[in-house]
Amino acid sequence: MSSDAAAMPSGRNAHERLLLVVSAAVLLDTLFYAVITPLLPQLTHELRLSKLSAGLLTAAYPAGMLAASLPGGALAVRRGPRFTVIAGLILLVVSTVGFGLLNSAGGLGIARFVEGIGGAFSWSGGLAWIVNATSPARRGAVMGRALGISIAGSLFGPAIGALASAIGRAGLFCALAAVASLLLIPIMGLSDVREASLSEQPVSAVVRVLRRPAIARSMWLMLLPAIISGLLNVLGPLRLHSLGAGARVIGATFLLSAALEAAITPAAGNFSDRHGRVLPLRAGLIGVAATIGCFTLPANQYVLALLLIVIAAVLGVFWAPAMALVSDAAEAHGIDQGHAAALMNLAWAAGQIVGSAGAGAAGKAFGDAVPVLATTVLALLTLAVVRGSRGTQAVPDGAG
Repeated sequence: MSSDAAAMPSGRNAHERLLLVVSAAVLLDTLFYAVITPLLPQLTHELRLSKLSAGLLTAAYPAGMLAASLPGGALAVRRGPRFTVIAGLILLVVSTVGFGLLNSAGGLGIARFVEGIGGAFSWSGGLAWIVNATSPARRGAVMGRALGISIAGSLFGPAIGALASAIGRAGLFCALAAVASLLLIPIMGLSDVREASLSEQPVSAVVRVLRRPAIARSMWLMLLPAIISGLLNVLGPLRLHSLGAGARVIGATFLLSAALEAAITPAAGNFSDRHGRVLPLRAGLIGVAATIGCFTLPANQYVLALLLIVIAAVLGVFWAPAMALVSDAAEAHGIDQGHAAALMNLAWAAGQIVGSAGAGAAGKAFGDAVPVLATTVLALLTLAVVRGSRGTQAVPDGAG
């Protein structure tokens, strides 16, 4: 375990408090990321957005996260996780106010981009903070718990988006930004790691290991479900709307999806600690290949809503094992966990951009069936590769 762990609050209660506060920070980030889903049809109508433009607006957040992933990891490594989480939360507050007050596609896109930068900082600092305080043998379970809490933000995001579509964005988003700023108080109360010997590992060391097969494979297993998630975040609400669903049905669909995903994620992380990272990932690949290919088949809004909820449950199997696998592979190659968190952000953000912007562009040009078929093929090809993998270790050899 790194020297940062020595500076962590001692005792089980302190560890729980750290986990809770960090999870709350990323919960807020997830909440404001997910708020776009039920708002998308309304914004598409008001701003006269095409499917491509709607996809680009959705992709603005992961674009910001992609741009800030490696800088966020470097900040966590050099200035400490607490400083990085605070910076991310401040950017989140500012961007939320902007998203509430701006009324142009460009302005909303910039607000989402800044929010993505803040998200990269919050996730890099938060994940490095809790991973450094946790033994490798419990990494999946702890990541699963943190992710489960953060995904709960997706429960409230669609509901807030639906409310904003009814009463307006300005007052609601400014009030939420004020509430989010209150989280700075408990974060400031947690022990900092600045007193510890912080790593001076350069970003170039991370770039070099991207070519290592273990790193590349683990990142792909995060990138693929992110592609699928990004696709569904754009095509899901638009297709529901085309079948007659309003903001309430769309919001309820994604609320239930997030609830199921949040419940499954911690269990998947705990399972991966006991039985290895690859087994749940194989199950997830089988499930997603079987469900995503059916996306264009329902002709009824409620049948499609049910299918989206099932797909979300399948995606919940991926996140904790895949993130723990990235952390394990980074540790095995001597990469600081701050940089490992940056790799997770990089994979997730790239997948979200490809999924949302790519699905919007392909859906406009060729219809929804083309991006859906492409993701199904990717899942099947990945399953073929993973089935031949012998990666059954829960943690790297020699990890303690």
